[in-house]
Amino acid sequence: MLVLIIILMVFVFLKPAPRNVDKEIVLVEKNVLKEDFSPQTLPSGNESRYDIHLKMETDGEFQIGTAIEIKNTSEDTWQELVFYFIPNIFTQDSSEQLGNTLDASATIQVHDVLVDDKTSGFTLANDTLTIPLDAPVQPGENVAVDFSYQFILPVGGLRFTKTKDNYHLAQFYPMLATYRDHKWNKEEYGFRGETFHTGFSDFHVSYDIPESYTFVSTSEEESYPSQRIGAFHVKDVKEIFIAILKDPLVVEKQVGDVNIRVFGFEEKDDLYKEISEIASDSLQYFQQILGLYPFTQLDIVLDSLGMEYPGIVTAGSIYSKPINDEAVKNMVIHEIAHQWFYGVINNDPYNEAWLDEGFTSFAEEMYHFSKTDDEVPYENMLNRIELIKDSSLPVNLPLDQYENNSHFYGKARTMLWQLFKERGGLEEAEKFLKTYYNIYKYKEVNTEEFVRFARNYFDLEDDSELSTWLEINN
Repeated sequence: MLVLIIILMVFVFLKPAPRNVDKEIVLVEKNVLKEDFSPQTLPSGNESRYDIHLKMETDGEFQIGTAIEIKNTSEDTWQELVFYFIPNIFTQDSSEQLGNTLDASATIQVHDVLVDDKTSGFTLANDTLTIPLDAPVQPGENVAVDFSYQFILPVGGLRFTKTKDNYHLAQFYPMLATYRDHKWNKEEYGFRGETFHTGFSDFHVSYDIPESYTFVSTSEEESYPSQRIGAFHVKDVKEIFIAILKDPLVVEKQVGDVNIRVFGFEEKDDLYKEISEIASDSLQYFQQILGLYPFTQLDIVLDSLGMEYPGIVTAGSIYSKPINDEAVKNMVIHEIAHQWFYGVINNDPYNEAWLDEGFTSFAEEMYHFSKTDDEVPYENMLNRIELIKDSSLPVNLPLDQYENNSHFYGKARTMLWQLFKERGGLEEAEKFLKTYYNIYKYKEVNTEEFVRFARNYFDLEDDSELSTWLEINN
């Protein structure tokens, strides 16, 4: 997610942490939480496995085949399937309809859609791809969907874009929506924040790219320079990201079991080394206070908007406006923190963005305070909230209820800090986040569940500390 907090502040298979809490974590929880507390998290309503083949032609055209095995884990019978197909947002027709200005539009051609090996009809409106089902899918049943399509990336797109000679493939495949409350949980696309929401899935990706390009992705076992033809597997991730880069400058740093790689495109070797150092330091801090980073590689691509993806982050600008070197460093720290809050703890980023952006901003600021002897400026933080337009709004509203991102970044971070003003400050905040993370890793949280957790953790008699900044419906 775009790192506006900076402004506010002046497979190889994935090795996820075990789903069952280990002995050390149980001890932490029993010291803090009541023994009868157990998480009540949100199911995604489906399980899916993606098999994606990508071929890039020398003229920048991509041929994509995507096969998805889907299991209905909801209690309802499905009459249709609903996907996000975000590349369509950047075609000329969709861009004009949404008032989005591009330097060059994307072109997309869908060749075939198959459901259980039979040709199927579909509708595509902006980023919503809907497939009616001839044979309804009952609870517990599986369905297989195959897509064949080609595209040319836009110039000036949002995350799915070409920048100079580099190709950023974010959300480039049909992404299955979550299913809950007896319907597909699919919101209209927006250009501020993240308007797509997916559950954890498994991926197998194979690729074929032209000579002289480097393939960088969610995969955790790539080397530089990369192979022209290759494949990777990854499990339990919300999405995958691929960058295909032309002549990057690369700085690598090994931190324990994790290889950090920084990809830059200017003659700034000293900056790239500094970024690798601060990435190393912040990664170690987050592993210490939260839990192990779930990959053996972390890639940082300094060529685009600040954004997090599993195992890889981008940094360098906000809304296409370049930022200074110090801001880039802070952006990198923020996006690394997202590997825990978004990458491992899931939430709906359209309806409750504060649960990843607020927690990530909180963890980012904790890292900064851990490097100094400064006291946490609780009152100054509260004063900053007064600068936010409509500052009294709660932080957990849907994206379309805000004019900017200040509530679910800055206000959410500040109100999390206030919970520790009289409860031990930074040290206790670190213990709180560790407990929260280890209970909810590889699960999906909403505000209601956070309130349950906070009541138990802090032994609150009522919701008065929370209801001033959260809309609480229970």
